[in-house]
Amino acid sequence: MAAMGKTRSVLTLTGRVINEALSFIVFSFLDLLDVLLCFVYKVADFFFEAEWKPCYCSSAKEAITSSGKILVSEQGESKIVCLSSSKLELEEISDTLYTRPSLVSDVSKFTVNELKRLKVVEGSTIIQSCEKIKNGAVRSTFTVNSTIVEMLQGKIGGQQSHPIPRWSDCDCKTCISWTTSSKETLFVRAEGAKDKAREDVLFIHGFISSSAFWTETLFPNFSNSAKSTYRLFAIDLLGFGRSPKPTDSLYTLKEHVDMIEGSVLEPYKVKSFHIVAHSLGCILALALAVRHPGSVKSLTLLAPPYFPVPKGEQATQYALRRVAPRRVWPLIGFGASIACWYEHISRTVCLLICKNHRLWEFLTKLVTRNRVRTFLLDGFFSHTHNAAWHTLHNILCGISGRLDVYLDAVRDHLSCDVNIFHGRDDELIPIECSYNVQSRIPRARVKVIDYKDHITIVVGRQKAFARELEEIWEKSSGN
Repeated sequence: MAAMGKTRSVLTLTGRVINEALSFIVFSFLDLLDVLLCFVYKVADFFFEAEWKPCYCSSAKEAITSSGKILVSEQGESKIVCLSSSKLELEEISDTLYTRPSLVSDVSKFTVNELKRLKVVEGSTIIQSCEKIKNGAVRSTFTVNSTIVEMLQGKIGGQQSHPIPRWSDCDCKTCISWTTSSKETLFVRAEGAKDKAREDVLFIHGFISSSAFWTETLFPNFSNSAKSTYRLFAIDLLGFGRSPKPTDSLYTLKEHVDMIEGSVLEPYKVKSFHIVAHSLGCILALALAVRHPGSVKSLTLLAPPYFPVPKGEQATQYALRRVAPRRVWPLIGFGASIACWYEHISRTVCLLICKNHRLWEFLTKLVTRNRVRTFLLDGFFSHTHNAAWHTLHNILCGISGRLDVYLDAVRDHLSCDVNIFHGRDDELIPIECSYNVQSRIPRARVKVIDYKDHITIVVGRQKAFARELEEIWEKSSGN
């Protein structure tokens, strides 16, 4: 037994070394490839759209201000100033959009710093401090450069918006159906009780998915009693499925939550409701629950991506490394790393797959002889690169430092039941994340499902999970 244990340890160590060595080679190559693709897309964007498309690998300020919003710095954190006719609004963005350490970025940063040291650019920056003062106390300080000052003064305006859809996005009827609507609201699939519903249930899907994750699995398996008691709402998040995919959006937490409120809670007059959320959707569920503490009856979170940030670590960068560790194995982690670290490679993936999703759907049905339900593929195909890129960074990474606050608010200010489900074989979000949530909210109940992963926690056990949800709702409603 001792010899077998030693052999296993040696094999594990060998596998780890091989994985790290191979990962270093592969990701160093991908670093270079992404730089090359940056130039390729600049030329392609100019050819198809007659303008240069800013990107985050060249200038964070340029990429953000091109959307009509302004990047500022507040006490060392990145912020967005949104201008409207009546007020200024601040939206937090993640610095992982434009700061992702790599071999190429380190070398290029060193080169740029040396060039800046040797060359002084005239009139490039004007620093202006703006203070908000209330009752004589300084609330915050913005450091603003000359571009922002000009935008505030209205000197920069009438910027050409990118066409909808962009040349690299799909233009089929399904993907652009939202452009024909007079109201820019999320796609909502509503089922269940029509009149005299006792309560409502809101389902929020995860990253690169859609409402079909719920409507094709759980909705057909709810009992007649549940369907006559609850109104069931499954949404496509902003930028995904059949929902709007604005090219000028930064897909911040505020934008996502505002759209959920304006598309479901307000028009359907939702007063008391349960929330069921998966993966990245759990972050939106927590933010929504904190906004409506008296209305939420229960929170059911599946594979919540909560990574407590160690002292001295930068929250956004720590979350990026945990979610996307730049390793070739496991494959789902490799895919997450591609999506998180490479702006232009991930855009290429979207160009090849999402823009041509009708071809891939046809081939899938042809190969499987239409015997396989393709709703998971439909959800994966129906998004734009702009939506996926910003949502991933601004939600999954950008909010990581604030999740403690949300969890503490749920613990201290909400009385709702909290239930957490996690697949034991989940290789994307480790089980420890669910127990981390429980350590923050002691009343939360964690259930680990054997032999299930990030997707099969629902898909494949939908009947059992539908019964579990009904029990949770019934118990919560009785409290």
